[in-house]
Amino acid sequence: MDQATVLLVDDEEDLRESLTQGLELSGQAVFATGTPEAALERISRDFYGVLITDIRMPGTDGFQVMKKAFEIDPALPVVLITGHGDVPLAVEAMRAGAYDFLEKPFSVSHLASVVERALDKRRLVLENRKLREELADRTGLESRLVGRTPAMDLLRRNVTALAATDADVLILGETGSGKEVVARALHDEGPRRDKPFVALNCGALPAEIIESELFGHEKGAFTGASGQRIGKLEHAHGGSVFLDEIESMPLELQVKLLRVIETRTIERLGSNKAIELDVRFIAATKEDLEAAGKAGRFRLDLFYRLNVVNVAIPPLRDRLQDIPLLFRHLAVEARARYRREIPDINEDYLAGLMARDWPGNVRELRNVADRFVLGVEQVTGPVGASGATLFDQVGAYERALIATELKRNDGAIKPTYENLGLSRKALYEKMRKYGLGKDEVLPT
Repeated sequence: MDQATVLLVDDEEDLRESLTQGLELSGQAVFATGTPEAALERISRDFYGVLITDIRMPGTDGFQVMKKAFEIDPALPVVLITGHGDVPLAVEAMRAGAYDFLEKPFSVSHLASVVERALDKRRLVLENRKLREELADRTGLESRLVGRTPAMDLLRRNVTALAATDADVLILGETGSGKEVVARALHDEGPRRDKPFVALNCGALPAEIIESELFGHEKGAFTGASGQRIGKLEHAHGGSVFLDEIESMPLELQVKLLRVIETRTIERLGSNKAIELDVRFIAATKEDLEAAGKAGRFRLDLFYRLNVVNVAIPPLRDRLQDIPLLFRHLAVEARARYRREIPDINEDYLAGLMARDWPGNVRELRNVADRFVLGVEQVTGPVGASGATLFDQVGAYERALIATELKRNDGAIKPTYENLGLSRKALYEKMRKYGLGKDEVLPT
């Protein structure tokens, strides 16, 4: 951002020169004028500065100058200089949006302090506007599901294809991978976008109230039911229901949920009246529900009913190439929340991030971005701000990619070199170079 400018409007030449000199000595760039029009010409929505104007001037007053400035940008900080008799008018101007007013006589140091605070406010306004523009440039799914790897391209294509349908969807993904983000995208990108999106964490609802939360109840249905209650499923009519951590739902309730999904009707507790539902069910799990069903921990018939189609979210360790873009995106979001400037993101820092395993996935990376913007994050690991050369950092990154792919394929060579876009010979050479799987998978 360019250096700030103080626009000083005062018809008294001696005072104007004195204030200009004092502000310049404090490090401010000043444009001083006796005609308000000259100052107003310099104001725009992108103007980084503050307007200081006297109230009493020939032919106009500071109140009118401020009003004209606000017509250009209502968020511009305006400081009014007042005489003793102008204080009531200045108070009125404060109610109309003035940043501050100074009653004569005042010290230049006090004025400089007020200007510093006003410029800090202006800087945040301009930064937030820029941020909103940056976020607005990211349209559709690219602003939600950030990444350029083939896995993320496939995820966006699948979400786009499914969003336009009413098919129930099962989202598969590890903790922190963004299952609710995908669920909301399925809702917001489809025809139900203007209807309710009701999210329920099945693992966070107490077992004794989850049935009432889902189905609602009539007055007197049980002790403490003093009135009728509309359940979450009924509230979602016309929209989507997101059942997160579906594997945590009690088995006895799974039977009732299965019936609701099959019939698209519910009955409130204490009532025999069937209520028709127009909802789309989106469930999410971090477990293998089919395996859980065979082990007796989850109903297989519910799994088969939910698993009309499924969407798998890749863990962050399988798309390390997305980390630089994703981290910058999360840092921009953190800047908006905390109203803090983003520190410089150097390549050493990003290399350190890409060398991590990320068991907490995107949620863990978001926490790191928050700490980074707050100025309390330190990167540790095999690479980072430790003096490693670019060659060493690239090598560490390449080794991490190959090791991850080998692990994902249980040490199988063919799918590993195919997924990495290498020849068999090239993969062997790199594995020898980095000491990967030497005894297990390399030919003797």
